[in-house]
Amino acid sequence: MKTNTKLLSILALAGIMASCNNDDDSSATTEPNLQPVLASHSETPVFLTKKTGFENLQIYSLLSSEDQLVDSPNFVYGSMADGAGLLKNDDGTFTLINNIEADYSISRISLDKTFKPVKGEYILNAAATANTAMCSGTLITPEEHGFGPLYLSGGEWGGSSKNVFATDPFRNAEDAELGTVLPALGQWDTENAVPLGKDAFTDKTVVIIGDDKADNNTPKGQLAMYVGNRGDLAGGNLYGLKVTTAGVTYEMDMQEGQSYDVEFVEYTERTYNELENESAALGIMGFSRVEDIDYRKGSGANNREFYFAVTGRKSSGLVGKGTSYGRIYKVVLDANSPLAGTITCVLDGDNATGAAKQFHSPDNLCVTDNYVYIQEDPNGYFDTADKTHFAQLYQYNIQTGALKVVLECDQNTAEAAGYGSASSVWELTGMIDISDTVGIEGTFLIITQNHGWTDPAFTDVNANPNSTSSEGSILHIIKGLER
Repeated sequence: MKTNTKLLSILALAGIMASCNNDDDSSATTEPNLQPVLASHSETPVFLTKKTGFENLQIYSLLSSEDQLVDSPNFVYGSMADGAGLLKNDDGTFTLINNIEADYSISRISLDKTFKPVKGEYILNAAATANTAMCSGTLITPEEHGFGPLYLSGGEWGGSSKNVFATDPFRNAEDAELGTVLPALGQWDTENAVPLGKDAFTDKTVVIIGDDKADNNTPKGQLAMYVGNRGDLAGGNLYGLKVTTAGVTYEMDMQEGQSYDVEFVEYTERTYNELENESAALGIMGFSRVEDIDYRKGSGANNREFYFAVTGRKSSGLVGKGTSYGRIYKVVLDANSPLAGTITCVLDGDNATGAAKQFHSPDNLCVTDNYVYIQEDPNGYFDTADKTHFAQLYQYNIQTGALKVVLECDQNTAEAAGYGSASSVWELTGMIDISDTVGIEGTFLIITQNHGWTDPAFTDVNANPNSTSSEGSILHIIKGLER
């Protein structure tokens, strides 16, 4: 297995984007001025049911595992698509970087000027990741973060590379077996590594890292923070979140709606087992599986406010310690230092009379200026009427605290149409706001991992020639959501 862990310089990674400007092309003047048109391009139907108040949403099926793309007919949109990032190129076309979790890989999908997928390839494969799942991911851009473009993803499960990976979105696909990791960000059961917006802290890059560590007796998922100079992902320092308010030992000691003081305590270790031991020694707060993270868009103050999902784990040994059904936390960092702030559980799925009483394993987040969009990956805890549903998408209003259900996976209709079994519950994931990128307000991408919809053809040998997963994925467009 060939794995290159050489840390490329961030300056080199940031300078790779080639120009696609056609101003000197004599044919450019005769080419129609094509613009994105939101439409279904997949042969797979939409199996998402809109809920009350969201009937006017437009939902399209953009790409699925059963589709063939015109410029790469052998490409397979593989098993358990997950985190994603979208770039608009100089020539008006688009590039989507998309993790393929169960194939331990990262794909690059090219879309034409009308936003139709035309080509797919793998730019990081299972050899590069040591057969480790790439789950959530974050695209760094100069406009939003002050450097890049660069794509961050983390090794979560299945293999031996528990690192944060940094991938050039425009790298040669022939180098897919060579991966670049960021040792300074530590080794975890890494769900995601999310740099805050460039206006959060002057001349600093602050990256929040989620640790999806699972344990049946002690919550052990950490929330880590890397702080370096702007664009430096190698020479900074690593910290873990510690709650300093008296009386808080476990996450369940924090009550919904109440804020608690936190500080980020510096680590000396960087490797997996050593970081877990040091976390315990330093009193770093353990959560019952930290999943996705995203920060509030807009002003610098907004960028210092971020949210993370704790998906939960149901075990008798975790009662009173870690959440069972899942929580959403808000962290607000001090304007003068990223190492101090407050934490608040804003939504508690374990509160049987609370706003989030329907929560069944919140997993993935998309945060805008005004809303947090929460996607579920149900863990099979169908033990109350409130929890008995397929994966749902929620909209949380940051200003008012209102929580609404936007849509639900319609697996009964899917099963009747021959798309898997309703007994294998799907996951909603990979949601990103693409409104500014495509120039159409209220436009988002969202993915379903269609567990139970299987076909041996739903994997690509260029991603993982030894794959044992055969579950399909569907990439959707949603138009009409508030931001």
